[in-house]
Amino acid sequence: MSTTALFLTLIFVLIPLVLSKTLGLQLEKDTIVATIRSTVQLVAVGFVLKFVFDSESYMFIFLMVILMIGAAVQNARKKGQGIKGITWKLIVTFVLLEVLTQSILLGFKIVPATAQYIISLTGMVIGNSMVLAILFLNRFVSEVEAHRSESELILSLGGTPKQAIHKQLMRSIQASMIPTIESQKTIGLVQLPGMMSGQIIAGADPLEAVQFQILVIFLLLTTAALTSVCLGLLSYPTLFNERMQMNQRQQKHSK
Repeated sequence: MSTTALFLTLIFVLIPLVLSKTLGLQLEKDTIVATIRSTVQLVAVGFVLKFVFDSESYMFIFLMVILMIGAAVQNARKKGQGIKGITWKLIVTFVLLEVLTQSILLGFKIVPATAQYIISLTGMVIGNSMVLAILFLNRFVSEVEAHRSESELILSLGGTPKQAIHKQLMRSIQASMIPTIESQKTIGLVQLPGMMSGQIIAGADPLEAVQFQILVIFLLLTTAALTSVCLGLLSYPTLFNERMQMNQRQQKHSK
């Protein structure tokens, strides 16, 4: 893509700006900030990745993975402020997911152990996991607060914390997984995924692009399941105290 062609893509930024101004949505500032930030971040990452790919140093690969996980944790933790220790819970979830997926990919030699594959697939896994974590936490916190009386009734009748929170936890896990499952039902029919489209645009054989995309969609299914389940199992015990009561801090938060 030429510089002129890249510059012309700003037309796609002007359209929402005009609509926002015309309809009085007051999103012009956010749109401009998002455009500038995304451009600067992508250009910066492009230079960093070029350096890492050229060096093929596992130390730089490791640092890139740590950076991705750190950024994902920082963004997702905002949705779980009512859950004690949410930061380390997110770290454990993302690290576990990264170790498991890369162990399978590299251990079975599904992809080469190079920066190009490790960083690209890590970005997809952690990025998707971050979105799923946000969906889960947002739904879980809402479910807990909406059904607090029901949970406390179960506890008062001798139920365990796991029994008291089971329905809310399952609903939250289901809600966070459904978008991934539903999007994969129509993949290839309604949409051509980003990785596949990028490879085709770059001149790759469509069938080879399909093979890599199948790898990604299967990978994202594991991401969807593990993120929600792991984060849920780590989060729900912190809602209760040693006497198996919903902790006082959460009660204050709900008022």
